Amino acid sequence: MNADLNDTVNYIKQQTQIKPSIAVILGSGLGGFADTLESSGRIPTAKIPHYPKSTVTGHRGNLVFGYSGGVPVLAVQGRTHFYEGYTMEKVTYVVRIMQALEIKLLIVTNAAGGVNPRFVPGDLMLITDHINGMLRNPLIGPVKYGGPRFPDMSDPYAGEYFDDIETLALERNIALRRGVLYTSTGPTYETAAEIKMISKMGGDAASMSTVPEVITAAQAGIKVIGISCITNMATGISTVPLSHGEVTETANLVRDKFTDLVAAMIKYFGEKFK
Repeated sequence: MNADLNDTVNYIKQQTQIKPSIAVILGSGLGGFADTLESSGRIPTAKIPHYPKSTVTGHRGNLVFGYSGGVPVLAVQGRTHFYEGYTMEKVTYVVRIMQALEIKLLIVTNAAGGVNPRFVPGDLMLITDHINGMLRNPLIGPVKYGGPRFPDMSDPYAGEYFDDIETLALERNIALRRGVLYTSTGPTYETAAEIKMISKMGGDAASMSTVPEVITAAQAGIKVIGISCITNMATGISTVPLSHGEVTETANLVRDKFTDLVAAMIKYFGEKFK
């Protein structure tokens, strides 16, 4: 194990006895799910050796270990973004922690702008694939953490579980879209011309995160399920100027159904990924 990662993991293990096999990365405005965990222990990331600090509103900066429906879970309450000035290695450092902790399933979430005109703010979208508009790959450089040099990306979002997840949503009267996520570096929102390009490329939603973590998880052998919360319609589809406040406000409005779906997935997959 990398020396810095060894320091990080040893510190985390000193703070909690919970050994989860499922982890959740919580996107902008979606961190409240971590507050629903039972018997939870909160580790401020600012105190974790070598862990990058989250500087974005709506990302509180905690690793929360607890139980959801009796299933042990690690919830990441505060993502690190590339646009904050970190290297790709730092952006994906939390996934390397998961790899060292032997996490088997990662549920990755984000707030995203709707590119597909059939979407509306407040929709939840099951990510079926992605387009890496960042034009950067977190695996460039030496293979420091183990895993294949050239990982396969033909099924990055565990397509064998799409129907199961959709059934869980329907049982709870949650309308769940399916779509392809496009990710750019940010921190600016896309122009109208860029949104037209994303649509022609096959993108249904646009975000500034997620793809680096998913690529790293694939290389680390961790299964991934992705959920986007459509918090606004993208530039050119909506005539309203975009703001981060709108993103977090809409995320708060859908908090209950988002929490319900994530909790249902954890309970369902808890047996499969012990």
